[in-house]
Amino acid sequence: MFIAMSVSVNKTYSAADLKFLNLLSEKFPTIADATTEIINLEAILNLPKGTEHFLTDLHGEYEAFRHVLKNASGVIRQKVHEVFNNTLRESEMTELCTLIYYPAEKLQLIKQKESNLDDWYKVTLNQLTEVCRAVSVKYTRSKVRKMLPPDFSYVIQELLHESDSPGSPKQSYFNGILNSIISIGRADAFIIAMSNVIQCLTIDRLHIIGDIFDRGPGPHFIFDTLAQYKMYDIQWGNHDILWMGAAAGSPVCVATAVKNCVQYDNLDMLENSYGINLLPLAVFSTERYGDAHVFAPRKLPEEPFKPRDTELYSRMHKAISVIMYKLEGQLVHRRREYGMEDRDMMSRVNWGAGTINIDGTDYPLRDTDFPTVYPNDPTKLSEEEAALMEQLCAAFMHSEKLQAHARFLCSAGSLYLKRNGNLLFHGCVPCNRDGSFMEFEVGKAVTLSGKAYFDYADRLARQGLLAPEGSEEREEGRDYLWYLWCGRNSPVFGRDHIATFERALIEDKATWKEPKNHYYSYTDEEEFCRKILPSFGCDKPWSRIVNGHVPVKAKEGESPLKGHGRLVVIDGGFCRAYQSQTGIAGYTMFFNSLGMRLAAHEPFTSIEDAVKNGRDITSHTFNVDELSHRVMVADIDTGEEIQSRIDDLMKLLEAFRDGIIKVDQAKAKQR
Repeated sequence: MFIAMSVSVNKTYSAADLKFLNLLSEKFPTIADATTEIINLEAILNLPKGTEHFLTDLHGEYEAFRHVLKNASGVIRQKVHEVFNNTLRESEMTELCTLIYYPAEKLQLIKQKESNLDDWYKVTLNQLTEVCRAVSVKYTRSKVRKMLPPDFSYVIQELLHESDSPGSPKQSYFNGILNSIISIGRADAFIIAMSNVIQCLTIDRLHIIGDIFDRGPGPHFIFDTLAQYKMYDIQWGNHDILWMGAAAGSPVCVATAVKNCVQYDNLDMLENSYGINLLPLAVFSTERYGDAHVFAPRKLPEEPFKPRDTELYSRMHKAISVIMYKLEGQLVHRRREYGMEDRDMMSRVNWGAGTINIDGTDYPLRDTDFPTVYPNDPTKLSEEEAALMEQLCAAFMHSEKLQAHARFLCSAGSLYLKRNGNLLFHGCVPCNRDGSFMEFEVGKAVTLSGKAYFDYADRLARQGLLAPEGSEEREEGRDYLWYLWCGRNSPVFGRDHIATFERALIEDKATWKEPKNHYYSYTDEEEFCRKILPSFGCDKPWSRIVNGHVPVKAKEGESPLKGHGRLVVIDGGFCRAYQSQTGIAGYTMFFNSLGMRLAAHEPFTSIEDAVKNGRDITSHTFNVDELSHRVMVADIDTGEEIQSRIDDLMKLLEAFRDGIIKVDQAKAKQR
């Protein structure tokens, strides 16, 4: 029922309006409160936008990830140059940058070589204060204050907002603060705190465009680091989706995750960090398989005191791979709507001849010793395999840390993100040969494509992890998580199929090909990219598609900029496993008020090398887009939210002045 109260000829308030305005007046009970907030919000709209930092395809490379966060892909070095370019030598600026990145480690070295430490403290504290001022100018004092450590909050605020220029009335006050910090033995702690503040203020928001898991040894450390940040988001990659499925208890996802860990020497992460006991797999594989050299892992442990038994790793890899092939076959027949029955590889093998037929050609298998396969029912697990998978699935579902990380992915992540005019997703928008968006059947006589399909897929993926255990929704979602991982034309996989079976068991590399979705044949066309952006609601002059997933082969001259720069692929080999293909150690991108820049990185050596030798891993940066007009907060998503709040407050002011909402007179008198 619509209820309206007449105020004047042109003004009415619905019941919903009145309810909302009354609630708003509890927070802003007087005209002065409302007008002060409007003035503050209007001022924020006129600040330059903060810097956004884009990374992708981390694949467990924790140390390189940590370093890129600390140096903000070269943004901190850029700020140091802006502040000190005319007063410090290059070597001195490098020393200062390294101190900001690794203050605790660098301080240890400084103390060993500095003869007059107090003088060094005075100079360094002044320098850090100047850098901190430079990175804080885009933010309100309130926002800066919230990011300061409690122990030094007041002191840092005083240093940041008081002039220390010669002749300033507060020059003595400023120097007194610094001298006190040194004299009471708090200089080290203050330097560490100030360096951390600089790191936090340099980047306003962090975007991780997929694939935190697999390949490298430290995905769990990456999650723990991200949890310390306030402003971040994750767009799921296919490897993240796989581990979400494994955490949800999908047997095929569990088998695949274990297989990947065996293949890339990540058993330590699986066992010690997530508490997954692999002894049953080791025992089973040793008892059931003999020669398994075909399944030799790609990487063996390099650390001391770790077993390097190639035969054991090979047998474990073979045992879990066979289970995975069987489970894949079961799933594609159970979910015929995926249209992937041809990927039941076990049912295509001629077990008597030891061959498999692909596209009309019989290929001999590289290994024909499969004692757990029933030729008449090749996708059926043996009793031992079924018991092993029951144990592994239970371990994944009861791992508190893995469950926490999977839910972290759910809460902080999504299949795609529209943010400040840019469109972020890991893989592709599935397309047909003619470039039109591919349609997917999602129900009887219901098809979806483009953004609508992404929204559907996002919901179904969450369902696989969050729906009640044992429900049909949970089962459907768990199976769909596997489809997103490697299914035909999945938006995060983007290929016709994954050739895991072929690469392991067929010699002819022609069968190893994984045809890409047609999306990738159109990404060099600007018109195609411009078609995608508005379909997802991205219509800013600077709007870009930002992807990961497919490593850019920089050493062959491939550019990360596609479609005349309208699409940016920032996967350049952050993971060491891909660096031989790409020739670099990955790209990262940052977007500030002046434009977008890409940073190309050198391989990361070690924290020790970075601290001792000042070795950074940003080799060079180059423009993606240099904007003609500075982007202000008013131009981005935050600005839209702030403007909406201003509009609401303006309505409250009108209601106060019209007498519809009563001003709190007691609080008004206090003002």
